[in-house]
Amino acid sequence: MLAAYAAHLDAEDPLTGLVVGDRPDPEPRDGWSTVTVRAASLNHHDLWSLRGVGLRAEQLPMILGTDAVGTTDDGRAVVVHGVIGGDGSFPAEPRSLLSEKHQGTLAERVTVPTRNLVDLPDGLDVTDAACLPTAWLTAYRMLFRSAGLTPGQRVLVQGASGGLATAAITLAAAAGIEVVATSRSAAKREAALGLGAAHVLEPGARVPSRVDAVIESVGAATWSHSVRSVRPGGTIVVAGATSGDPTAAELTRIFFTEITVRGATMGSRDELVQLLAFMARTGVRPRVDTVLPLDRARDAFARLRSGEHVGKIVLTP
Repeated sequence: MLAAYAAHLDAEDPLTGLVVGDRPDPEPRDGWSTVTVRAASLNHHDLWSLRGVGLRAEQLPMILGTDAVGTTDDGRAVVVHGVIGGDGSFPAEPRSLLSEKHQGTLAERVTVPTRNLVDLPDGLDVTDAACLPTAWLTAYRMLFRSAGLTPGQRVLVQGASGGLATAAITLAAAAGIEVVATSRSAAKREAALGLGAAHVLEPGARVPSRVDAVIESVGAATWSHSVRSVRPGGTIVVAGATSGDPTAAELTRIFFTEITVRGATMGSRDELVQLLAFMARTGVRPRVDTVLPLDRARDAFARLRSGEHVGKIVLTP
């Protein structure tokens, strides 16, 4: 079967290890189901994997990808939840994502635990649904569980163009939360307004008023601004550090103003069910930047790495 996989790892030039070619069909396993993939989306996790973060050379070759929508052998249309282990179904297995210990979704077929399958709601397109299980699910958890935001509150989203950021802007605006978004690009700030942001700023600019929570995935480049922008007693939710760890944690400001810092990674299967229902009932849809066939995965990865995209990049086997 055709797949996009990591053949070797390179921290400096990750795309050198990406191969698009034939891989063996997945082997049947008790308690697991094979899904014929109809659409799968890229995440920065895939680039980090190619750099060797969370993936070791002895695990290669590894098919990349954590998100997919497809059809089971008995004709069931499903969305794949990409978190394996760390719950009651696999209590002895530490939590991981597809493409870390088990082959991922950027392939014509993928095998996953049967309980990881969620029915695709009526009216939700496969391309849109393929964008949801990683970036959108993480944003959903960050906003509504980690930060506990409610209608009428304010949130700052650092960086306005990637899958996580566009998801956070769209979901928060749809829930009646006032969104402030930052980007170095004027075009991406304009795009954030189109997604529902109430205010857009250049990175580091003073927010109109301090926010109740910050969605932080950039790290060193935005951390100080996040700490200065949240109200006393507010929350900073961290789901990544694409620009590296901050050199200073600014602990004095954090303890003096009683700021809560929380981490977030993905979300539960139940939260994916809730997110899918939210999307189906409200008509909210993800911003899709590019849709390409699987055999053009290298072009898709190059666009992801360039940072020029706004929203999600989807591959269709």
